[in-house]
Amino acid sequence: MGLEERERAQLEFEDDARAYLSYLSGVRNFSENTVRAYATDIEAYLAWVRREGVTAASISHRSLRRYLAELTRAGYSTRTVNRHLSAIRGLYKWLVSQGRVTGDAAAALASPKIAKTLPRTMSDSDVDALLDTCDASTLEGLRDLAIIELLYATGARISEISRLNVADIDLAQAQVRLFGKGSKERVVPVYERALAVLMQYVRQARPALCARRKRGEATGALFVSVRGNRMTADALRTCFERHVRLAGIESGVTPHAMRHTYATELLSGGADLRSVQELLGHESLATTQIYTHLSVERLKEATRQAHPRGE
Repeated sequence: MGLEERERAQLEFEDDARAYLSYLSGVRNFSENTVRAYATDIEAYLAWVRREGVTAASISHRSLRRYLAELTRAGYSTRTVNRHLSAIRGLYKWLVSQGRVTGDAAAALASPKIAKTLPRTMSDSDVDALLDTCDASTLEGLRDLAIIELLYATGARISEISRLNVADIDLAQAQVRLFGKGSKERVVPVYERALAVLMQYVRQARPALCARRKRGEATGALFVSVRGNRMTADALRTCFERHVRLAGIESGVTPHAMRHTYATELLSGGADLRSVQELLGHESLATTQIYTHLSVERLKEATRQAHPRGE
C-alpha cells in the first residue's frame, strides 16, 4: 500500500472511529463521561497508529501487542492498559459488525491480569463525620447534606445522582427512580432519615437556589448549583471531596466508596445477592459478588477485634 493510499485509509478509519463514538452516545446511551473516556483512549491509539505508520483497518495481533507494551513502558497501570484495550476491542467489534473491517485482531488479544483488590468502603464513623460537615442552616449545606444522605441511602452512582429530577423522587412511596448505564431504569427505596432531609431540601433550599437562575429559564433538576443550574457529576464529585477534606477522612475516598459501603452493609445485614444486584443496577451478578468477599473480610476483622483470642 502506497503512502497516499495509506493516508486515505487512515482518514477513513478516523471517520469510522468518530461514528463509533456517536453510536455509543446516541444508540447505546452511554454517559457523557464514559464516551469522553472512550474518545480519549481511541485518540491515543489513533495517534500511535499515525506515528508508527500502521494501517489501522488491517492491524495485526502483533502490532496491537506492541501498542499495549508501549503503554506499559510509558508507566500506565495494568488497569489503565486494560481500559485502553477495552476501548479498542469495542471499536473493532463495531467496525466488523458494520462491515468496515474484515478482521478483528483485538478480539483475540488477552487482557493483562489485574491483581484482585477489594473495593474501598467507609466506616459508620466516617459517614457520620462526613454528614456532620454539612451546615443544614445554609442553602448549600442543606443541599450537600441531601446529596450525601441520598448517596448512602441508595448506593447510586454519582452520574445517576446528577441526572435526577425532582419528579424522580416519590416521597409518598419512599423511593427514588434512578437511570443507570444505558439509561436502564431501576427503583430504589429510601430510608426515612434520608427522605426527611430530601424533603427539607426540596421545600426550602432548592427553590431559593433555583431562583438565582436567569429569568425565563427553568430546570427540573433535583440538585442545583449556587447559580441554580443542574449540578454535573464533576460538580457533585468536587462537592463530596470537599466534605471528605473537612471531615478529616483519609484522602482517596470518593463518592463510589459510598456505593461500595451501601452494598456491603446490605449483604452484611442479610440481603440476598440478587436483590443487591437489582438495587445497584449491575448487569452481571459476577460484578455484585465482589461484595460477598468484602462482607466476609469485615466479619473476620470484627472477630479479630472482638474475640478474646482473636489477636
